[in-house]
Amino acid sequence: MRIDKFLKNSRLIKRRTLAKEACEQERVWINDRPAKPGSEVKEGDIILLRFGNGELKVRVLLLSEHTNKELAASMYEVIG
Repeated sequence: MRIDKFLKNSRLIKRRTLAKEACEQERVWINDRPAKPGSEVKEGDIILLRFGNGELKVRVLLLSEHTNKELAASMYEVIG
């Protein structure tokens, strides 16, 4: 699954266009590498999101094309 779509489906970022922009600004990293909007993400990958002064590190647990509010929270685990 594309990283921009994962970020939107998991509700880590509200809209896919914002996820795309975050990737283009190198604010999203997958396994210690900068992610492009089309970078593939798979279960077990570590994603680092940088927002302003803060960072959020999560592990991908589940990939799902269609999500609801409850499923979105189970798609990742915060690890740092």
